[in-house]
Amino acid sequence: MESVVDASSPLGEAMRNKLILGLFLPLQEGAWSPSTAPRDTSWSYEYNSMCTKEAERYGFDLAFGLGQWLGKGGYGGSSHFREHELDPLISSAALAAETSRIMLISTVHVLYGWHPVHLAKYGACIDHISGGRWGLNVVTGYKPSEYRMFGLEPIEHDLRYSMAAEFTEMMKTLWASDDNVTLNGKHWSMTDAHILPKPMHGRPVLVNAASSSAGLDYAAEFSDLIFITSPGGADPHQAVESLPAHNKKIKDLARARGREVRTVINPHVICRETEEEAWAAYQAILDNEDTVAADNFVAAFTGGDNRSWRGHSRKQWVVGGNVHLVGTPEQIVEWFQKLHDAGCDGMQVNFFDYLPDLQLFGERVIPLMIEAGLREGPAR
Repeated sequence: MESVVDASSPLGEAMRNKLILGLFLPLQEGAWSPSTAPRDTSWSYEYNSMCTKEAERYGFDLAFGLGQWLGKGGYGGSSHFREHELDPLISSAALAAETSRIMLISTVHVLYGWHPVHLAKYGACIDHISGGRWGLNVVTGYKPSEYRMFGLEPIEHDLRYSMAAEFTEMMKTLWASDDNVTLNGKHWSMTDAHILPKPMHGRPVLVNAASSSAGLDYAAEFSDLIFITSPGGADPHQAVESLPAHNKKIKDLARARGREVRTVINPHVICRETEEEAWAAYQAILDNEDTVAADNFVAAFTGGDNRSWRGHSRKQWVVGGNVHLVGTPEQIVEWFQKLHDAGCDGMQVNFFDYLPDLQLFGERVIPLMIEAGLREGPAR
């Protein structure tokens, strides 16, 4: 097992829990739901800083930011869904100085003009600012509009993952080598490259999200955590039926390479003191959908060669998140247990109105997770 998952590392500490617990940060305007239902959630740095510090206080293991590149108006509609977004790499660097325990995972589209030397250096720097708590979510991108924003032509699906593998291998070599590195690959080259300081735990935590064969092969070879989607869509009853085989496939691929990978799913948690209140909040999101933004959001994810999220209905896209968990604190924990029984090692949660929902989750759900044996005791 690589040193990044040693028991003393942040990931090693997180893995002492039966369920790893992460927060999907609302770095994008509107977060995950193209809806105009009332809420105070904001994409601003100040708001995301408050969310991250609250998550750390409640004992979350990691906070994660996704990345996107959209033109004017975002996904459109009256809400200008996701028009504003904080960059996850720069945000993680800032959050590293404001936190002390929580891991910070940044998404980077490595094929959008990056060189492995750049990202290896920047990542090692954030790793030191954070005290070894930084991780990288490697994504290749699949939207033609994003590639063309950088003056690039779209790249064929499987070739993207071949390029990402070369990119990642080069970064790992730079992080590990005490000497200058000269490499000539198919897509990148370097002569006498050197990175100091080195990451504090050998290398940063590596993450990716994939459902295709090429993407899962990449995950099995490189990732410590893989963000998975439910093949059965967002209904949790269907999710727990479809996930065991999916999780087993991923873990078997990694074990065939002599590695272990943890799978993390993204539930949208709508929790209230009563089930009636929770479902009323769920319905309010749907009743206030931003139709134009929702149509564009669904089309962007289902219109390309992306393999994830294919089992989700349009209504499920409006609510957002990969699996919808709606109910009382006790019911949420019951669903967490069922998802764990289906092979999921972690929950990367998102909310509709982040701060109040996060605070209710921290005060009411996490203690029940501890009682159920899903989490290790109070926040450290």
